Amino acid sequence: MKKWIVVGAALLVGCATQPGGSGSSTEADNSGDRQRARAFTDLASAYFVRAQYKIALDELRKAITADSRYGPAYNIYGQVYMELAEDGLAEENFRRAIELDRGDSVARNNYGWFLCTRGRYDEGLEQFSLALRNPLYAQPEQAMSNAGLCAEKKGDLALAEANLLKSLKLQPDNPGAALRLAGLYFRQGRLPEARQQLGRHAELAPPTAESLWLGVRLERKLGDRAQEAAYGLQLRKRFSDSNEARLLLMGQYE
Repeated sequence: MKKWIVVGAALLVGCATQPGGSGSSTEADNSGDRQRARAFTDLASAYFVRAQYKIALDELRKAITADSRYGPAYNIYGQVYMELAEDGLAEENFRRAIELDRGDSVARNNYGWFLCTRGRYDEGLEQFSLALRNPLYAQPEQAMSNAGLCAEKKGDLALAEANLLKSLKLQPDNPGAALRLAGLYFRQGRLPEARQQLGRHAELAPPTAESLWLGVRLERKLGDRAQEAAYGLQLRKRFSDSNEARLLLMGQYE
Protein backbone atom coordinates (compact mmCIF):
# COMPACT_ATOMS: atom_id res chain seq x y z
CA MET A 1 0.00 0.00 0.00
CA LYS A 2 1.37 3.24 -1.02
CA LYS A 3 -0.17 6.44 -2.27
CA TRP A 4 -3.79 5.41 -1.71
CA ILE A 5 -3.27 6.57 1.87
CA VAL A 6 -2.87 10.19 0.86
CA VAL A 7 -4.69 10.77 -2.35
CA GLY A 8 -8.02 9.40 -1.28
CA ALA A 9 -7.79 6.94 -4.09
CA ALA A 10 -6.96 5.68 -2.15
CA LEU A 11 -4.94 4.71 -2.95
CA LEU A 12 -4.70 4.08 -0.26
CA VAL A 13 -4.40 3.21 -1.03
CA GLY A 14 -4.43 3.08 1.00
CA CYS A 15 -6.19 3.61 2.71
CA ALA A 16 -6.16 8.04 3.87
CA THR A 17 -6.69 11.49 2.53
CA GLN A 18 -5.41 14.71 1.11
CA PRO A 19 -3.95 17.21 3.56
CA GLY A 20 -6.14 19.64 5.35
CA GLY A 21 -7.70 20.17 8.70
CA SER A 22 -10.84 18.80 10.22
CA GLY A 23 -13.06 21.65 9.13
CA SER A 24 -12.29 23.89 12.08
CA SER A 25 -10.78 27.35 11.65
CA THR A 26 -8.75 29.73 13.77
CA GLU A 27 -8.03 33.43 13.73
CA ALA A 28 -4.69 32.61 12.13
CA ASP A 29 -6.32 31.01 9.09
CA ASN A 30 -6.55 34.29 7.21
CA SER A 31 -3.13 35.63 8.16
CA GLY A 32 -0.46 36.02 5.53
CA ASP A 33 1.80 33.52 7.30
CA ARG A 34 -0.95 30.91 7.44
CA GLN A 35 -1.77 31.41 3.76
CA ARG A 36 1.88 30.95 2.80
CA ALA A 37 2.14 27.83 4.95
CA ARG A 38 -0.96 26.42 3.29
CA ALA A 39 0.38 27.16 -0.20
CA PHE A 40 3.74 25.50 0.51
CA THR A 41 1.96 22.50 2.06
CA ASP A 42 -0.25 22.10 -1.01
CA LEU A 43 2.86 22.11 -3.20
CA ALA A 44 4.52 19.56 -0.94
CA SER A 45 1.48 17.31 -1.19
CA ALA A 46 1.58 17.45 -4.98
CA TYR A 47 5.28 16.57 -5.04
CA PHE A 48 4.67 13.77 -2.54
CA VAL A 49 2.05 12.17 -4.78
CA ARG A 50 4.62 12.19 -7.60
CA ALA A 51 7.16 10.52 -5.26
CA GLN A 52 9.40 13.60 -5.42
CA TYR A 53 10.17 13.39 -1.74
CA LYS A 54 13.17 15.69 -1.57
CA ILE A 55 11.27 18.56 -3.18
CA ALA A 56 8.28 17.84 -0.94
CA LEU A 57 10.49 18.14 2.12
CA ASP A 58 11.91 21.42 0.85
CA GLU A 59 8.40 22.84 0.46
CA LEU A 60 7.43 21.62 3.92
CA ARG A 61 10.40 23.39 5.47
CA LYS A 62 9.17 26.59 3.86
CA ALA A 63 5.68 25.95 5.24
CA ILE A 64 6.94 25.47 8.79
CA THR A 65 9.16 28.52 8.50
CA ALA A 66 6.12 30.58 7.49
CA ASP A 67 3.92 29.17 10.27
CA SER A 68 5.28 26.61 12.69
CA ARG A 69 1.78 25.87 14.01
CA TYR A 70 0.21 24.87 10.70
CA GLY A 71 -0.82 21.29 11.48
CA PRO A 72 -1.43 19.94 7.95
CA ALA A 73 2.23 20.52 7.09
CA TYR A 74 3.23 18.06 9.82
CA ASN A 75 0.69 15.58 8.49
CA ILE A 76 2.39 15.63 5.08
CA TYR A 77 5.78 15.45 6.77
CA GLY A 78 4.57 12.27 8.46
CA GLN A 79 3.51 10.73 5.17
CA VAL A 80 6.77 11.59 3.43
CA TYR A 81 8.84 10.11 6.24
CA MET A 82 6.57 7.06 6.30
CA GLU A 83 7.38 6.43 2.63
CA LEU A 84 11.08 6.92 3.37
CA ALA A 85 10.86 4.36 6.22
CA GLU A 86 11.92 7.00 8.73
CA ASP A 87 9.45 5.73 11.28
CA GLY A 88 10.58 7.86 14.20
CA LEU A 89 10.26 11.07 12.22
CA ALA A 90 6.97 9.93 10.69
CA GLU A 91 5.38 9.29 14.06
CA GLU A 92 6.78 12.49 15.55
CA ASN A 93 5.20 14.56 12.81
CA PHE A 94 1.84 12.79 12.84
CA ARG A 95 1.65 13.34 16.59
CA ARG A 96 2.60 16.99 16.18
CA ALA A 97 -0.21 17.50 13.64
CA ILE A 98 -2.72 16.01 16.08
CA GLU A 99 -1.31 17.99 19.00
CA LEU A 100 -1.93 21.21 17.06
CA ASP A 101 -5.49 20.16 16.15
CA ARG A 102 -6.94 17.23 18.07
CA GLY A 103 -9.92 17.29 15.74
CA ASP A 104 -7.80 16.77 12.62
CA SER A 105 -9.36 13.55 11.37
CA VAL A 106 -7.21 13.55 8.24
CA ALA A 107 -4.04 13.35 10.33
CA ARG A 108 -5.58 10.76 12.66
CA ASN A 109 -6.56 8.60 9.70
CA ASN A 110 -3.06 8.76 8.23
CA TYR A 111 -1.44 8.15 11.62
CA GLY A 112 -3.78 5.22 12.17
CA TRP A 113 -2.68 3.68 8.89
CA PHE A 114 0.97 4.22 9.78
CA LEU A 115 0.44 2.39 13.06
CA CYS A 116 -1.38 -0.50 11.40
CA THR A 117 1.35 -0.98 8.80
CA ARG A 118 3.84 -1.21 11.64
CA GLY A 119 1.87 -3.94 13.40
CA ARG A 120 0.46 -1.65 16.11
CA TYR A 121 -3.10 -2.61 15.30
CA ASP A 122 -4.93 -1.58 18.46
CA GLU A 123 -3.30 1.85 18.43
CA GLY A 124 -4.19 2.26 14.79
CA LEU A 125 -7.80 1.25 15.31
CA GLU A 126 -8.03 3.76 18.16
CA GLN A 127 -6.89 6.55 15.81
CA PHE A 128 -9.52 5.59 13.24
CA SER A 129 -12.15 5.62 15.97
CA LEU A 130 -11.07 9.08 17.09
CA ALA A 131 -11.11 10.32 13.50
CA LEU A 132 -14.69 9.13 13.12
CA ARG A 133 -15.86 10.99 16.22
CA ASN A 134 -15.44 14.30 14.43
CA PRO A 135 -18.81 15.24 12.85
CA LEU A 136 -16.99 17.60 10.45
CA TYR A 137 -14.82 14.85 8.96
CA ALA A 138 -15.58 14.97 5.26
CA GLN A 139 -14.46 11.42 4.38
CA PRO A 140 -15.37 9.03 7.20
CA GLU A 141 -15.71 6.18 4.72
CA GLN A 142 -11.92 6.22 4.25
CA ALA A 143 -11.21 5.79 7.95
CA MET A 144 -13.78 2.98 8.11
CA SER A 145 -12.23 1.25 5.10
CA ASN A 146 -8.75 1.57 6.59
CA ALA A 147 -10.07 0.30 9.91
CA GLY A 148 -11.47 -2.72 8.09
CA LEU A 149 -8.11 -3.63 6.59
CA CYS A 150 -6.36 -2.96 9.89
CA ALA A 151 -8.77 -5.23 11.73
CA GLU A 152 -8.15 -7.97 9.18
CA LYS A 153 -4.40 -7.64 9.66
CA LYS A 154 -5.03 -8.00 13.39
CA GLY A 155 -7.05 -11.14 12.75
CA ASP A 156 -10.45 -9.75 13.78
CA LEU A 157 -12.37 -10.71 10.66
CA ALA A 158 -15.80 -9.84 12.08
CA LEU A 159 -14.66 -6.29 12.83
CA ALA A 160 -12.99 -6.06 9.44
CA GLU A 161 -16.20 -7.00 7.63
CA ALA A 162 -18.31 -4.65 9.78
CA ASN A 163 -16.07 -1.67 9.03
CA LEU A 164 -15.89 -2.36 5.30
CA LEU A 165 -19.67 -2.72 5.10
CA LYS A 166 -20.09 0.58 6.97
CA SER A 167 -17.66 2.22 4.55
CA LEU A 168 -19.67 0.99 1.57
CA LYS A 169 -22.91 2.09 3.18
CA LEU A 170 -21.52 5.61 3.52
CA GLN A 171 -20.07 5.59 0.01
CA PRO A 172 -21.64 2.84 -2.13
CA ASP A 173 -19.53 3.81 -5.14
CA ASN A 174 -16.19 3.31 -3.36
CA PRO A 175 -14.29 0.76 -5.49
CA GLY A 176 -11.46 0.42 -2.97
CA ALA A 177 -13.76 -0.73 -0.19
CA ALA A 178 -15.54 -3.14 -2.54
CA LEU A 179 -12.21 -4.69 -3.55
CA ARG A 180 -11.09 -4.99 0.06
CA LEU A 181 -14.32 -6.70 0.99
CA ALA A 182 -13.96 -9.06 -1.99
CA GLY A 183 -10.47 -9.96 -0.81
CA LEU A 184 -11.67 -10.53 2.72
CA TYR A 185 -14.46 -12.85 1.56
CA PHE A 186 -12.01 -14.72 -0.68
CA ARG A 187 -9.62 -15.33 2.19
CA GLN A 188 -12.55 -16.55 4.30
CA GLY A 189 -13.62 -18.98 1.58
CA ARG A 190 -16.87 -17.11 0.96
CA LEU A 191 -16.41 -17.33 -2.79
CA PRO A 192 -19.86 -16.32 -4.14
CA GLU A 193 -19.80 -13.20 -1.96
CA ALA A 194 -16.25 -12.46 -3.10
CA ARG A 195 -17.36 -12.74 -6.73
CA GLN A 196 -20.27 -10.37 -6.07
CA GLN A 197 -18.01 -7.70 -4.54
CA LEU A 198 -15.41 -8.11 -7.27
CA GLY A 199 -18.15 -7.55 -9.82
CA ARG A 200 -19.19 -4.47 -7.91
CA HIS A 201 -15.62 -3.18 -8.12
CA ALA A 202 -15.60 -3.79 -11.88
CA GLU A 203 -18.74 -1.67 -12.24
CA LEU A 204 -17.18 1.21 -10.30
CA ALA A 205 -13.61 1.43 -11.59
CA PRO A 206 -11.20 0.14 -14.23
CA PRO A 207 -9.43 -3.11 -13.33
CA THR A 208 -6.22 -3.02 -11.34
CA ALA A 209 -3.48 -5.60 -11.08
CA GLU A 210 -4.84 -6.46 -7.62
CA SER A 211 -8.43 -6.91 -8.79
CA LEU A 212 -7.44 -9.02 -11.82
CA TRP A 213 -5.17 -11.25 -9.74
CA LEU A 214 -7.96 -11.75 -7.23
CA GLY A 215 -10.26 -12.63 -10.13
CA VAL A 216 -7.79 -15.23 -11.42
CA ARG A 217 -7.54 -16.96 -8.05
CA LEU A 218 -11.24 -16.65 -7.30
CA GLU A 219 -12.37 -18.20 -10.58
CA ARG A 220 -9.72 -20.89 -10.26
CA LYS A 221 -11.23 -21.95 -6.93
CA LEU A 222 -14.76 -21.74 -8.36
CA GLY A 223 -13.71 -23.92 -11.29
CA ASP A 224 -14.53 -21.44 -14.07
CA ARG A 225 -11.46 -21.93 -16.27
CA ALA A 226 -12.70 -19.64 -19.04
CA GLN A 227 -13.19 -16.70 -16.68
CA GLU A 228 -9.89 -17.47 -14.95
CA ALA A 229 -8.15 -17.31 -18.33
CA ALA A 230 -9.92 -14.06 -19.20
CA TYR A 231 -8.71 -12.41 -15.99
CA GLY A 232 -5.22 -13.76 -16.56
CA LEU A 233 -5.08 -12.42 -20.12
CA GLN A 234 -6.08 -8.94 -18.94
CA LEU A 235 -3.50 -9.06 -16.17
CA ARG A 236 -0.69 -9.99 -18.57
CA LYS A 237 -1.70 -7.36 -21.13
CA ARG A 238 -2.49 -4.43 -18.83
CA PHE A 239 0.00 -4.95 -16.03
CA SER A 240 2.80 -7.05 -17.47
CA ASP A 241 5.41 -5.57 -15.12
CA SER A 242 3.36 -6.02 -11.95
CA ASN A 243 4.17 -8.42 -9.14
CA GLU A 244 0.75 -10.00 -9.69
CA ALA A 245 1.63 -10.80 -13.31
CA ARG A 246 4.90 -12.37 -12.19
CA LEU A 247 3.05 -14.56 -9.68
CA LEU A 248 0.66 -15.63 -12.44
CA LEU A 249 3.53 -16.62 -14.76
CA MET A 250 5.14 -18.62 -11.94
CA GLY A 251 1.83 -20.29 -11.10
CA GLN A 252 1.97 -19.14 -7.46
CA TYR A 253 -1.74 -18.92 -6.76
CA GLU A 254 -1.57 -19.22 -2.98
